[in-house]
Amino acid sequence: MTFAPEQLDRSKADLARLLRDLRKRAGLSGDRLALRCGLSQSTISKIETGRKTPRLTEVESILRALGVPPGPAEEIMSLARVANTEWQGVRASLRRGLEKRQTELAALEASATVFRYFLPAMVTGLLATPEYVRAGIAHSPGDIASVVARKLERQAVLYDISKSFTFLLTEQAVRWAVVPPMAMSVQVERLVALSRLPNVRIGIVPNGVVTGRGPMNTFTVYGEHLATVETFTGRIVFRDSRDISEHLAIFALYEGMAIFDTASDAFLSAVAADFRNGI
Repeated sequence: MTFAPEQLDRSKADLARLLRDLRKRAGLSGDRLALRCGLSQSTISKIETGRKTPRLTEVESILRALGVPPGPAEEIMSLARVANTEWQGVRASLRRGLEKRQTELAALEASATVFRYFLPAMVTGLLATPEYVRAGIAHSPGDIASVVARKLERQAVLYDISKSFTFLLTEQAVRWAVVPPMAMSVQVERLVALSRLPNVRIGIVPNGVVTGRGPMNTFTVYGEHLATVETFTGRIVFRDSRDISEHLAIFALYEGMAIFDTASDAFLSAVAADFRNGI
């Protein structure tokens, strides 16, 4: 199913109205429907008024309870899938301020315990040196110093051993020169240092590995309940279990191609030496 970003918010209102109309046409009260599908009356009310975006499993339960035929049910499930997708445009993020975005990311990092980052183009902020962070957002409006400080504060989450992190980087991402060569050498050496934390795994997919598919987007999977995909113009937030499962499968594919531990340490150390030697 394809959609434009502006459809996402509208789809939530459409889904709420459609489910409410289906219930009324079936001659059921909110209480009766709640009993039939195993949800609370307050949950049904929040779904029908648009105060809650229902999970796919909740929509399936409601449709079964209402006896909706397979054809219309599939169309409604497609709408529900779009409603569970969120578009966050870059322009809107800039209007709200980059500091706000850092607060949102910190909340995501606080709420999950298992993190998977696929990084085909650049090093992510959690792994970055101050100089790399500053260069990466130098083109952005606002208080750059404040955003840099907030990004560096977020790195403390890496030292929380109740959480586990796996970062997959392509060789391209490691070698992409965001800062001058000596600063890049320091950045690559930081990757080696962080990979030695007990709860952090850093894998590298070297150039020359036959992948069979291109690494199209940076993405992050938080636990098994949320995935974000980065594009030039914004980010898409997925909450549909099928979308998350697909991203986990893609991550596992590249993870199987990556080198880790002593092999990745040796690789990264060689890249750092290349930067120091101007290669």
